[in-house]
Amino acid sequence: RQAITRSIADQARTIRIPVHMIETLNKVMQVQKQLTQELGHEPTAEEVASEMQMPVDRVQQIMKMAQQPISLQSPVGDGEDTSLGDFIEDKSAENPSDTASNRLLRDKIDNVLHSLASREKEVLVLRFGLLDGYPRTLEEVGRHFKVTRERIRQIEAKALRKMRHPTRMRQLQGDFEGDLDTSGPGFDQFRKDLASSIGAPPMPPPSEEV
Repeated sequence: RQAITRSIADQARTIRIPVHMIETLNKVMQVQKQLTQELGHEPTAEEVASEMQMPVDRVQQIMKMAQQPISLQSPVGDGEDTSLGDFIEDKSAENPSDTASNRLLRDKIDNVLHSLASREKEVLVLRFGLLDGYPRTLEEVGRHFKVTRERIRQIEAKALRKMRHPTRMRQLQGDFEGDLDTSGPGFDQFRKDLASSIGAPPMPPPSEEV
């Protein structure tokens, strides 16, 4: 029982990683990957050490560390406020700058939409999913207003022509010139369609779902 308790305690003990080891560990793993591709097999510690001009026992120590599961909460350095997880980029996190730009563009488009007739605005909002990110087909919007899909197509075309009026486009053109990644497929399509139409003849309505 005492041996089991000691084993659990050893496994649960927090691993402290020196700051300089993070970079070294990454370099060793990169060299391992490179040599695997060049040699056609997983390299030995001696081969990695030769490539990196590093003592073999040092490479063995690092390779052993790389094989051990390490908690992302493992502290790095002498302090307690920095963990291994802090060095891993969160790919799903939004860039604060992009988020602010997208919010500003949404506000500008909303202001321009408010200059349209109430039904024209609502048709564009539903067709491009500007409110909830879910673009509707002509049939779906037609059912909402209890009119035909052709009538919705006409309202949409008229609304888009108004959106392309120089006065309205000047409010948005500066934003469209940048490579802005907006959230929501419908909103993104709406932005791209309007951007491509600046100075161009009237564009066709969005493609229909079958």
